[in-house]
Amino acid sequence: MTPTACMILAAGFGTRMGSLTKDRPKPLIEVAGRPLIDHALTQAREGGATRIVVNGHYRADQMRAHLAPMRDVAFSEEQVQILDSGGGIRHALPLLDSDSFFTLNADAVWTGPNALRHLAAMWTPDRMDILALLVPRARAVGRQGAGDFKMDATGRLALDPAGPVYTGAQIVKAAVFEGTPDGPFSLHEVWRAAMKRGRMAGTLHAGRWADVGHPGGIALAEAMLCEAGDV
Repeated sequence: MTPTACMILAAGFGTRMGSLTKDRPKPLIEVAGRPLIDHALTQAREGGATRIVVNGHYRADQMRAHLAPMRDVAFSEEQVQILDSGGGIRHALPLLDSDSFFTLNADAVWTGPNALRHLAAMWTPDRMDILALLVPRARAVGRQGAGDFKMDATGRLALDPAGPVYTGAQIVKAAVFEGTPDGPFSLHEVWRAAMKRGRMAGTLHAGRWADVGHPGGIALAEAMLCEAGDV
């Protein structure tokens, strides 16, 4: 069954952004005239998500105010501590209220086919617990560092810095969070367990993806969008 819930991870401190996040959370930094979080929300809505959850910690009051007029969005505030990627999703499970759901990182923009629709078309829940959307390193605009995974002939993933880059988009079953700690932990812990079971798969995005987790990524993302005619 195609998921209809989507979690947008937006709680980080944005330390790589330097002074740009001194007075605002990273998801409210603008790219091509729109806050990053709005790019992610468009990706989610156009991908068929009808229930969207956004988490927040740093300057959470600003995020809450920005999202307040949006009736299809719930805010999962993380206080008194930030919960990291895995803990943040686990904390939001009651709001997501779904056996499986999409996740998106808030610090990215896309060109090409919709990320969620691509994932939904490739989702085979009887043979996978997690499906991650990857992009070849050459189409990962603004990426700093190496890749993340390698795929075998069946699409199963293993960690490999020489392989494609994880875009921050995935489908994940809520059941993979059973037994995880009630507090901060990385999504990598859930990934490793799924890979060990042979239940984490990947698929390649046909367009381009820009990492806007650092200041230089803003201009690169805007140029990518302009080239694609998306601004």
